[in-house]
Amino acid sequence: MTRIILLFFLLTLILPPAGAKGEFFSLAPSDTVEGAIKTYTVQKGESLIEIARKFELGYNEITEANPGLDPFVPEEGATVTIPTMWILPDVETSERILINLSEFRLYYFFESGGSPFVETFPIGIGSEGHYTPVGEFKVTEKIANPAWHVPESIRLEKPELPPVVPPGPDNPLGTHALRLSDQSILIHGTNRPFAVGRMASHGCIRLYPEDIPILFTLVPNGVRVTIVRQPIKVGIQGDRVYLEVHNDPYTEVTLSDAAALLIKRGLLGKTDVTKLRKTFEKKDGIPTDISN
Repeated sequence: MTRIILLFFLLTLILPPAGAKGEFFSLAPSDTVEGAIKTYTVQKGESLIEIARKFELGYNEITEANPGLDPFVPEEGATVTIPTMWILPDVETSERILINLSEFRLYYFFESGGSPFVETFPIGIGSEGHYTPVGEFKVTEKIANPAWHVPESIRLEKPELPPVVPPGPDNPLGTHALRLSDQSILIHGTNRPFAVGRMASHGCIRLYPEDIPILFTLVPNGVRVTIVRQPIKVGIQGDRVYLEVHNDPYTEVTLSDAAALLIKRGLLGKTDVTKLRKTFEKKDGIPTDISN
């Protein structure tokens, strides 16, 4: 129970009242769909970027779920869909960090008191030409108040940068960092929270400033890190079948791929084919009930 107690301590004492705090779930033996879809009314002067952060979402999630709204100047009083519902990626849920690049989201699976839990956070990932790699890694070092040793490739792009940026508000690594076994990749905070949910880094994984202290505290050194691209996910909640499809420009998928996943899980016979097709075509990243 130590981790659970520590998590709630962090949520109540470390995080600001309006800040993000991750999404924390106890895993049921059979259900693989967590959370719920909500709605929110835009207040005067709010952007979708601010609303996303308030509800622990990234830029991609809030904009894909609300294609008719201007992300920077949405109409005051407009109703915003808050897609705080996720199908767990198709991976063994033993203790690990699981990063799904297709949905810009990190999951941390762990056990406490013999029970399984998952904590999930939105992330920013590598930009075009600086892609975050897929594969199996592990956390090799945990660094509080990291200094940023600027890579030579970045100094060539921005020669005004010093060789080392010390800890502080101008440090793009934020307050905490986890170094992976691929030494060039870090999971870290950021001084540019608006980039969460975007392809904006040189390959590293960025979390909101409010989220990285939680992950840093929960994750032990040496934990496994699995990075995948899964633009299609299939899940169940009770007796209902759900499909979640993301528009990942770097992974080509077809309706047949979605059907194959349903067959793999033995769920195709419980699926409405029309609902399946419509959900696949929308690619809005929202888990949708496709049961017959």
